[in-house]
Amino acid sequence: MMTAPPPSSGGGGTAAAATSSRYENQKRRDWNTFCQYLRNHRPPLSLPMCSGAHVLEFLRYLDQFGKTKVHSQSCPFYGLPNPPAPCPCPLRQAWGSLDALIGRLRAAYEEHGGRPESNPFGTRAVRIFLREVRDFQAKARGVSYEKKRKRPKSAAKLPIADVASATTSPLPPPPPSA
Repeated sequence: MMTAPPPSSGGGGTAAAATSSRYENQKRRDWNTFCQYLRNHRPPLSLPMCSGAHVLEFLRYLDQFGKTKVHSQSCPFYGLPNPPAPCPCPLRQAWGSLDALIGRLRAAYEEHGGRPESNPFGTRAVRIFLREVRDFQAKARGVSYEKKRKRPKSAAKLPIADVASATTSPLPPPPPSA
């Protein structure tokens, strides 16, 4: 059975909260925000009834609080990484922020008793949505998000000493001692 987090006491934190990492604190805040969104949803939703479609609604709701300028296709600055002047295009949530948020919420869902196979944050619809946001924002800014390339196989086969000598320039000899 999944449980919503207990209400915050509002007062001082516990020893466990004081030692929590920044990631854990952000994950807890994100989870509380999502649970509040579900409670305010009309009709109110329980966590087990939540689907990928509800997650997408939540992400679209969050868009209004974004701080990233995303140019529309009709904007003269569409595709320019550094536009020369202001424009009326909306501020949106950045793809990287949404991607990180979904990662934290996926983990929080399972920590609160949800089964991985029923995790609404990992649905195909959410993955497709994130990919579309990434691609659109990349085109709007004129930036490409490419996968990191693996090291060339030839360098991977070299012994460690050979890799170091092949990738760094030799140091000059030490100055003569007086």
